[in-house]
Amino acid sequence: MTDSKPILLILFFSLFSLALFPQEVKTDTLSVHAMRMLSELNASVIKYANQDKKSPDHGGIYCPHCKLYHTRAAEALYPFAFEYSKTGNKKYMKAAIDVGNWLIRQQQSNGSWLETPEEWTGTTTDQVLMMVLAYPLLKPHLSTKEQTSWLQSIEKAGDYLAKVMSPQFASINYCATTTASLMFVNELIDKQSYRDKARELAYQVVGKMDQDYFLTGEGGRVFGAKYGIDLGYNLEMSLWGLALYAKLAKDETVTSIVEKSLAKHIYFIYPDGSMDASWGIRSNKWTCFGSSTSDGCQVLFSLFMDKNDAYRTAAIRNIQFLQTCMKDGIVGFGPLYYEMYNYLPCIYPTFTKAKSMAMSIAFAKADVGKTELLPLDKRGMYYFPTLNLTLARTAQWCTTISGYTYKDPAGDRTKYMHRPGGGTITNLWLNGHGYFQASSQTIYKRWEPMSFPEIPDPLPLTPRIEFNSDLGNFTNLYEFDAIITNKEENGAYIVSSFGELKNSKQQEGGIAFRLSHSINDNSISKEIELIYHDARQPVRIIEPIIYYPNMKFEQVDQRTLRIKTSDKTIELKIISDNVTLEVGTDIDKYKWSYPALKAYPAILNVDCDKNDLRKTIRFTYQII
Repeated sequence: MTDSKPILLILFFSLFSLALFPQEVKTDTLSVHAMRMLSELNASVIKYANQDKKSPDHGGIYCPHCKLYHTRAAEALYPFAFEYSKTGNKKYMKAAIDVGNWLIRQQQSNGSWLETPEEWTGTTTDQVLMMVLAYPLLKPHLSTKEQTSWLQSIEKAGDYLAKVMSPQFASINYCATTTASLMFVNELIDKQSYRDKARELAYQVVGKMDQDYFLTGEGGRVFGAKYGIDLGYNLEMSLWGLALYAKLAKDETVTSIVEKSLAKHIYFIYPDGSMDASWGIRSNKWTCFGSSTSDGCQVLFSLFMDKNDAYRTAAIRNIQFLQTCMKDGIVGFGPLYYEMYNYLPCIYPTFTKAKSMAMSIAFAKADVGKTELLPLDKRGMYYFPTLNLTLARTAQWCTTISGYTYKDPAGDRTKYMHRPGGGTITNLWLNGHGYFQASSQTIYKRWEPMSFPEIPDPLPLTPRIEFNSDLGNFTNLYEFDAIITNKEENGAYIVSSFGELKNSKQQEGGIAFRLSHSINDNSISKEIELIYHDARQPVRIIEPIIYYPNMKFEQVDQRTLRIKTSDKTIELKIISDNVTLEVGTDIDKYKWSYPALKAYPAILNVDCDKNDLRKTIRFTYQII
């Protein structure tokens, strides 16, 4: 007789998986979600349009946070024009024309626009692209004089970009966007110089793809060339710029390369639609839905939905996640912005996301179709060797563990060298709850005063190992040479990293570490081995837990912290006997604007005896 136990066991785990992972593939329409979001964003932006005809800023979009008129806010002219073209609402037609005329008045004599209140001109590519896309929609409503003025402005901007744009002039996302901008300008004003420059830039950009098709070029320079990867800017700017260029130029080579790149990038869309840009070199602007000043991922996904239905899923879910970061149509800097702050954020993410919605509807391929599962909807572990980074998904958890190795030659003077590293968890999502842990800059600086709000000196949101000595602060977060290994064992994904606790200048402090994460269906266990080779100092293992409204934290005993969410209870349980648990210390400092999250700190204090050589600390998060 056949033993029924294995069959019953297989049936049990199959039913368990069906209950925890999405199974049904439905049909949906991206444009329905995007249009609804576009209308909400436009309705909020138009409130800040200057309607005083006597004002020199008539038509401009005022930013209530920065208390000025950003020239880039005029990019709202295309979302306005697009909504008018779809709904016939003339207030958007008028607002689009007014803000376009305002933008023309701000143009410099060389054809560029300053990114007010700063003097960077690379964003000219974003502004002219919105003008050229809006022009055909608005042309019937422009006077002859306005038509001439708009075309002259577009041509001046196109000439400027054809002259100056290059990887030596700007970060790679500007070059990629300019490939599309110049091709669209060429649709209105036929110039061989535009086509030639667009193609030249396109091949320079795709040449910056690494072996895994991740685009480099957002960081500092080495012998004049920029390096460094940022997933947010890749998904929300660079790749769709290349894809639109390839569409107009009928360049199958570039299309194929972008398609290969997108197939890797989609792994970083989490099950809730959030975008994991926690680890990249511009993660200082990470907002959980993307980046604060880049446009959005919907354009890119919409262009390839005919190739993979999962791209439709990613675009729609990201819109749904974005909705959770908004209030009254204004996009905050993350999920808890309006819980933490009682003032409006900068208007940048609101008008940039409106652009993404409009373009995704305009350029969508296979708008209606299946919403196939995302890669992270399924159980698995994925290692990206050129990133030195691992993604893991189990029934309850989805996490990113980063040892990304980019190092800027300018060191800690740059904004690129304070991202989280060292094999730490940079993002941890709990099924049905949201972010359980996340990350931030290791120190907060206003690298771009316009984009970074003033906040009190915060402590990092990132889980970390650290110690202080007379020589300063040392942490695994600054270990950008960590070695990461991955294995699956008894149904658990085990990700281990090996390195040194370092300061911001990449100098070792005398204590090495091994940090291992064991990711199971209902628990995550961490094991930390400390090796005291040149220093013997007390070490802190700091575990910030993202603090949503209505969560409760209770220290049950000296080894247990109980965490209650709306529908789950998780226990942080210390297994080792060589540490003490401290909770809630400096809680007010675990409050960030990028991303807009706050955390409740649990601190494991590890004493050190003068004779200690090694110590191992074990603890676990268990869903009970």
